[in-house]
Amino acid sequence: MLQLPVSPVVSRLAPTPSGFLHLGNAVNFTLTWLLTRRAGGTLHLRIDDLDRARFRPAYLANIFETLDWLGLDYDHGPSGPDDFERHYSQRQFLAAYEATLQAARAAHPNLFYACHCSRTDLARTALSQSGNYPGTCRAKALAPDAPDTAWRAHVPAGLTVVVPDLWQGQFSVPLAEGLGDFVVRKKDGTAAYQLASIVDDVRLGVTLIVRGLDLLPSTAAQLWLASRLPGAESFQNTQFLHHGLLLDATGHKLSKSTQASQQRGIAVEASCPRVVYAAVAQLLNLPEAASESLDSLREALE
Repeated sequence: MLQLPVSPVVSRLAPTPSGFLHLGNAVNFTLTWLLTRRAGGTLHLRIDDLDRARFRPAYLANIFETLDWLGLDYDHGPSGPDDFERHYSQRQFLAAYEATLQAARAAHPNLFYACHCSRTDLARTALSQSGNYPGTCRAKALAPDAPDTAWRAHVPAGLTVVVPDLWQGQFSVPLAEGLGDFVVRKKDGTAAYQLASIVDDVRLGVTLIVRGLDLLPSTAAQLWLASRLPGAESFQNTQFLHHGLLLDATGHKLSKSTQASQQRGIAVEASCPRVVYAAVAQLLNLPEAASESLDSLREALE
């Protein structure tokens, strides 16, 4: 049963400009917007662009186009692509991420270890059955600042993280089994997703994170990691809501990485945003009439 978040609510829309936004993204954004606005909260637009290899200007522009198409406003964040690149890109906060990594390394000397495995190396040695990193470099004591070296968090064997959830109640996530030793600093010296996401959310004062169930291992990883990051203590008080996933006609999870090259995102493929509102209404078990408009959804949730 869905529990509404406790005020004060500060949340965020956190798209990545690595593909055109699909129906699942639009549903997540709309659900986040509804819950935040119902609580009289504050909503940030926080675009995660550290993965510059997959970044495309068209994908960045599509984020703003999709939000406009959905009718979703936000209280803080970039007004458009140019404003984002100048003032809000995660590249503006690289020093803050690095300072957090160094502080955590000083406070917990055994928390991170260096890893020089390449994708080819991993394919050659084969990953564990769960698909996790097999710990090849864990005992090698490699120099952390050596060229072409990433940093991984050493997840203790058998570690289980309890994740409170407003919709599902509570999860016990076997982090060592489900994710394993995850990367916190990439080989190019920049922070990886799990670390940067925590630092960004703490900086913005986020109190509510709405995610799909597929990101539950990431939530567990971030809760565990944040408890070891100096200055990130407030992250432990974050309210989480993990919603069900939308599937395609074949029963597979909708994902930007699986979109065909000719697809241009939900805002182009759908005739109107009502298809998104209908999916949100279905998730929330609201009457069919609630899917008529964004206002209808909001009124039905009151």
